[in-house]
Amino acid sequence: MQEIVIGKDRVSVAELIGKGGEGEVYAIRGRSGLAVKIYSSSLRAEREDKVRAMVSEGLAAKTDLVAYPGEVATDIRGNFLGFVMRLVAGYRPLHELYSPKSRKRHFPKSDFRFIVHAALNVARAVGKVHQTGCVIGDLNHSGVLVAQDATVALIDADSFQFSLNGKSYPCVVGVPDFTPPELHGKNLASVQRTIEHDNFGLAVGIFHLLFMGRHPYAGRYKGPDISMGEAIAQNRFAFSLTRQAATQTSPPPGVLTLDMFPAAVSGAFESAFGLAPAARPGALDWIHALTTLEGSLNHCSRVKTHYYPSAAGGCVWCKLAANSGFDMFPDLTAVEPNIPTDARGTEQAIREILAFNFPTAADLLPAAATPRGASNTLREARSGKRGRALMGLLMMGGAVAGFIFAAPVWFVWIGLAIWGWITFSDREVEAGPFQRAFKDADERVQRELNAFVQRNGIAEVVKVREDLDAAIAVYKGHDDALARELMVMNSNRESRQRLAYLDGFPIRRANISGIGQAKQATLISFGIETAADVTQSAVLRVPGFGEVLTGKLVAWRRAHESRFKYDRTPNAQDVADERALRGRFAAEKAKLESTIRNGLGTLRNAKARLDALPAKARSDRDLIEALAAREQCAHDLHELGASVPASAVALTVTPPQRPAPQPPRAPNVTTPTPPHGIPTSGTPTCPRCSAPMRKRSGRYGQFWGCSRYPRCRGTRN
Repeated sequence: MQEIVIGKDRVSVAELIGKGGEGEVYAIRGRSGLAVKIYSSSLRAEREDKVRAMVSEGLAAKTDLVAYPGEVATDIRGNFLGFVMRLVAGYRPLHELYSPKSRKRHFPKSDFRFIVHAALNVARAVGKVHQTGCVIGDLNHSGVLVAQDATVALIDADSFQFSLNGKSYPCVVGVPDFTPPELHGKNLASVQRTIEHDNFGLAVGIFHLLFMGRHPYAGRYKGPDISMGEAIAQNRFAFSLTRQAATQTSPPPGVLTLDMFPAAVSGAFESAFGLAPAARPGALDWIHALTTLEGSLNHCSRVKTHYYPSAAGGCVWCKLAANSGFDMFPDLTAVEPNIPTDARGTEQAIREILAFNFPTAADLLPAAATPRGASNTLREARSGKRGRALMGLLMMGGAVAGFIFAAPVWFVWIGLAIWGWITFSDREVEAGPFQRAFKDADERVQRELNAFVQRNGIAEVVKVREDLDAAIAVYKGHDDALARELMVMNSNRESRQRLAYLDGFPIRRANISGIGQAKQATLISFGIETAADVTQSAVLRVPGFGEVLTGKLVAWRRAHESRFKYDRTPNAQDVADERALRGRFAAEKAKLESTIRNGLGTLRNAKARLDALPAKARSDRDLIEALAAREQCAHDLHELGASVPASAVALTVTPPQRPAPQPPRAPNVTTPTPPHGIPTSGTPTCPRCSAPMRKRSGRYGQFWGCSRYPRCRGTRN
């Protein structure tokens, strides 16, 4: 057991807490809350002056957010070993919070509010360092630790740039992906760091947090592939909205964008990653911007753990989960399978909903008065025909007289007689124009009926009913869908076990030649976080990764995969997975039941209004006039002895153009396929956009799909 001297006290070190390239960190026996960092023997002489200067300045007493050297540690002969600092226990590196898979493992209860609050605390901690007169220099994800309550602590304070009595103690190291553009390509050991340099690293850390581990400079450059260091040095901020033409770089697919955040936040990022170092927001600026973001978060109506920026206009986490199948902030309370439901009450509500009848066109259209006679149009047409008949008779009479008195030009009289006969024969009024007039009048009735329905609020009620039909279809197929998911889960047990095993090997900890921290950050920004995410096609889509580096990554995955051993014995993970699946389905079922019962209440409230519609229709002037015009057209056709076309008027309601409220979905659970065999009449309309639907075939049989697919993905039974 090693003994050390702290001040005048001789103490013993306890268990090893951590080990790195500079030395080892131990707990101190009998001194809770403190730890000692003992440098490697080769570094002690180099670090002694700086540590003694920091201790003499009393930096550790100025803030509890930074693990500054508090006391000097020596061996029993007085030789310098290292320093005593605050013991930062129960904290995790920042990247384990912002990397999605690590967050699920180490911060399972965190939501976006937690992320924003942690970012605020990072800014506060960096601000405290600057207030003590230090510059961090090597600000990176490993030196910032986060606790389960979002509090933050900074470690590796002995590497900070520090000055005392005119002597400067520089920060001689740096992580490339946190290093500002103006320092790339320079010898960091000889550079005087400034607060503006720290402000760049602070912005990178905050960006990582808010953008789920993405790096601000990891994107697709329109030119040849460049490294992240080159992208930073060339100021190619991939997410910029104001400098897109200059950066020629676009963000990775499926990520958040700056316009989803308040102007205070998006503007701060534009300044932080712009062209002027002096314009970078400092810690206080970020505190103001993040406080604005914290106050503008909206709560998702579908998943209670989803909080999102109001500027996004909708829940960004639901959208990302729908596209990727991975929920950034899953609702872990949904894994409780014993969620109370009311199947009997819901079935009764469904029967009442299905029995709910809307008035038909015949119910709403008042009886039109019988016309007193033919219309002026028909009378004029008949008068014109009588005149033509008389003219034809006169022409034929003239032809007869011509034959008698001027026989030599008989051929003239024959022509006149034929012409007269043709004119006389065209004495009947044609029905075609009047049938077209009837159709025009029928269309007018349809327009007036639609306007009447819209004026009286029926469209909203119809929309509620269509949404309820969709929810009922999902509810009816819910148990079958659960059975299918359980079957699928049991059938892919080995692959799930393998992926869970591979997820235990983060890219960030991989030791692969040619793939350093900057390339690791690029991989993570393109969704490759662990060995489970590594496939040849996925890696080749990442800028800067050709066949050679891709081959190394694939070989790294295969090496881990070769050590995987499938355990056929049911284990605790199987029980947890099934419990989670059943819990999610139970939560979904409970939400569907609530949707159905609440929808029934809406229909009941609308019933009195629907029952009053026929009386209102009988006093609607526009509708009555349209019906009278159509009845006149029908009367004219009867007088002509012609057939009356069938009326095409129906109660067709176009709901407001807004997305239909979809039955709630639990995270990572496929929406159940609606059941089959339920009769439908005619072609249904899409519950989302009201377009006609088409029969489609899916994995579990046929279903109705929107004709506008893929622009609209509405489905129904």
